[in-house]
Amino acid sequence: MAADLPPSTSLQPPTNKRLDWRTIPWWLVAIGLIIAFMGFRIISDPEYTRIFETILTGLGTTLMVTGVSFICALILGLVLGLGRVSRNLILRNLSIGYIEFIRGVPILVLIFTISFAIVPALSNGIGLNASNISLTARAIIALVLIYAAYIAEIFRAGIESISRGQMEAARSLGMTHGQAMRYVILPQAFRNVLPALGNDLIAILKDSSLVSVLGVREITQVSRLSVSSSFKYEETYFILTAFYLTMTLVLSLLLQWLQRKMSSNVH
Repeated sequence: MAADLPPSTSLQPPTNKRLDWRTIPWWLVAIGLIIAFMGFRIISDPEYTRIFETILTGLGTTLMVTGVSFICALILGLVLGLGRVSRNLILRNLSIGYIEFIRGVPILVLIFTISFAIVPALSNGIGLNASNISLTARAIIALVLIYAAYIAEIFRAGIESISRGQMEAARSLGMTHGQAMRYVILPQAFRNVLPALGNDLIAILKDSSLVSVLGVREITQVSRLSVSSSFKYEETYFILTAFYLTMTLVLSLLLQWLQRKMSSNVH
């Protein structure tokens, strides 16, 4: 009977766990305090409020450039990644050549080259007027072409991390190579590369500031224009830093949550 059991055999979990200070994410606390301090300054100081509202006008462009660039780069990167591991000699060498070319040139140089040389040349080649292509569209094209190369390497590593036995087992069940890749290899590879893809999404968000050199009115460009007219360097760049810090922190926490969710579903 349960009443006869000694106290040590109770199945109730202990409820008075002591907080271990070593498990507290102090880095998150520190960043949160910085963001909270900047939020207080924005609310309490009219000058900070005005600059915040000015920078906020470029936030939509920053998020749009980042989101569209990442989705398109993900698709192109997957195609390049499949070409990278293809048994077709031409496809494999074309993919490797493209990836090595992109990785061998600084991102800022590539943004200038793609926006002012490659896009006009290609548009003129197919009979389009290059002046009709906006600077925002050129910036997105540049980020897509650049980050597709980095994402291709991530997919390549993910595909190669799956054991050959998985492919052989799928083929033994009668699947074609394409079906085995689509239904067996890629789902597992995608789960393995999710953290790396998250890092690239954050990297695109930060590198979207580089397209300010094209005159795209995202938050960095709006901040530069605000500084040139007000000379409020300290206030403007502190707020701009807080903007990027908040966005990257939110993205990082969301990705960590998604990763834990997927891991729990697997187990």
